[in-house]
Amino acid sequence: MGGISIWQLLIIALIVVLLFGTKKLRSLGGDLGGAVKGFKNAMSSEDEKKAIEDTSAEKTAQTEEKKTESKDKEQA
Repeated sequence: MGGISIWQLLIIALIVVLLFGTKKLRSLGGDLGGAVKGFKNAMSSEDEKKAIEDTSAEKTAQTEEKKTESKDKEQA
């Protein structure tokens, strides 16, 4: 009763195609796909940067520990 049937969706799709044309819809789909792809690339590169920062922070911490250990040995 209150739901949208498949026939109503098909009629709406037909009207959209008639209004905008297939070329416009195709280019719109391509633009949307490119935007999603760019967003995914940005997110993955951000994760990689974070991983690199974490790794460099760990290396810095290890270097500091080694320096502290060598100072302790020298003082002993």
